[in-house]
Amino acid sequence: MKERKNIDLENVSKIRGKRKETLSDEMLFNGLVQGNKTMLSRAITLIESTSPAHKKRANALIERCLAQEDQSLRIGITGVPGVGKSTFIEAFAKRLTDMKMKVAVLAVDPTSQKNKGSIMGDKTRMSELSKNEHAFIRPSPSGQSLGGVARKTRETIMLCEAAGYDVVLVETVGVGQSETMVHGMVDFFLLLKLAGAGDELQGIKRGIIEMADTIVINKADGDNLKRARLAQQDFKRALQLYPPKENGWVPEVCCCSALEKTGISELWELMDAYFKKNKETTFFRSKRAHQNREWLLQTIEERLRDDFYTHQKIRDALERYIVEVSDGKLSPFSAAEQLLKLKNERKQS
Repeated sequence: MKERKNIDLENVSKIRGKRKETLSDEMLFNGLVQGNKTMLSRAITLIESTSPAHKKRANALIERCLAQEDQSLRIGITGVPGVGKSTFIEAFAKRLTDMKMKVAVLAVDPTSQKNKGSIMGDKTRMSELSKNEHAFIRPSPSGQSLGGVARKTRETIMLCEAAGYDVVLVETVGVGQSETMVHGMVDFFLLLKLAGAGDELQGIKRGIIEMADTIVINKADGDNLKRARLAQQDFKRALQLYPPKENGWVPEVCCCSALEKTGISELWELMDAYFKKNKETTFFRSKRAHQNREWLLQTIEERLRDDFYTHQKIRDALERYIVEVSDGKLSPFSAAEQLLKLKNERKQS
């Protein structure tokens, strides 16, 4: 576990009794870098806010966090619903905390497209881990974002790293072939699979295979153990169809049982070898640099989209055009062109 610089947090114990408005940015940052979970949660809530005033504070906080020394490892974990992601993450994170590492779990819950709600039940599913003093679990709604990743996941990773967490696990909702976003913000991408569930063919699809650094057949226990071994061989044969990754790494296929805690230690040893191999070369840092460039481009796109949809005239016009397009009186292309012209008129004025 990393040693954190001791910072005098006098009166931090009184924070819970204060109104949120009285918490200064300095106290928030100081509490964050000392690893105070309450301050970390408050910081994440700040960056997730859509308030313009909060965005300004959040940007300043992220800038300060970027200056902190970063030695953490980012691991993305995905798989179809029912593959056992929560059980696996709890077992895997518990193994890391037993090794005196601090682990942050960013679990993204799917948001309903009808009522816009999310269950946010990961702390319930990871009950043992949620009580672990060396672990931090933050469920976040996926909202409208692609890839099953909340829009502020990158910033949340930065906050967790500044708070001293050695490993940051990012769990996606398992949306099939849209994991590109989480793959683009982690150092290691883990794909969980099941045996005997018609899942083998899905795993051979090129896009998913190319992203995975390791494939893990979960629930390899009891009567399912034999099927898991057969699935392991199927995936190994599938991997032979693809060349090694640009860093020379050849993805492995492992079996584990998160329920019985078997195969977890071996998986970490494999990951540790991967990180050591990449840190011996320039690949680890060059990948992080590439991710930062992608972060910039994504931020620009988000800001442009927010600026477009939050302008009152455009919002009013959009409602009108939606009705006309729905009634077949106007094509979507013409409506979009008119809205973009309205935005340009706004800029010229």
